[in-house]
Amino acid sequence: MVKKILVVDDEERLVSLVKAYLEQEGYRVATAKDGKEALIAARTEKPDLIILDIMMPEMDGYEFMRLHRREQNTPIILLTAKVDKDDKVVGLELGADDYVTKPFRPRELLARIRAVLRRSGETEPTAETLHHADITLDRESHNVRVGESFVNLTPSEFDLLAVLMSSPGRVFSRLDLLDHIQGVAYGGYERTIDVHIKNLRSKIEPDPSSPRYIETIYGVGYRFTRE
Repeated sequence: MVKKILVVDDEERLVSLVKAYLEQEGYRVATAKDGKEALIAARTEKPDLIILDIMMPEMDGYEFMRLHRREQNTPIILLTAKVDKDDKVVGLELGADDYVTKPFRPRELLARIRAVLRRSGETEPTAETLHHADITLDRESHNVRVGESFVNLTPSEFDLLAVLMSSPGRVFSRLDLLDHIQGVAYGGYERTIDVHIKNLRSKIEPDPSSPRYIETIYGVGYRFTRE
């Protein structure tokens, strides 16, 4: 099935170039020039992925994510001209799956898109359900249930939880986890994992300030607790 991508940016030339490039690669592309237009487009077009600029008039990318995440968990790749890591962390905390810093090469953006879509859409070679304590993760349906309630995870959060739950008791370094959810070739930084872990805990832990499932091993990384 052809994937649909929503490109949101107030730079018309950039939007035109990205749209033309992605259509050449076989994607369907919808566009919006600010966060307000993007909210409407996300509801009507139902894209498989959103490429989102941060700095825009009317409504910036941060505010768009705050509102959009109340309705949907569409994968989001941020486009940012900012180089401050704290700005990127804000985006990740709001639910972004990845980010690309302007200026960027089209091939780099394409690689990020394929990686995020792969994480959000592919299943494992064999259907597998992971179950520990009150958490059930179904790779085939891409669902996570805590007790009797389903929780909505972003693709990166789902992938991260699957890695941790696949080996309870094993300590994964931040670099190990970064490699699993992004791939070292994408040049992410380790604090990305801390942000995703924080978001994940807020969704699955009874008390995120005192984690029951995902333990921090200081100076090393994280592990999923054994039952």
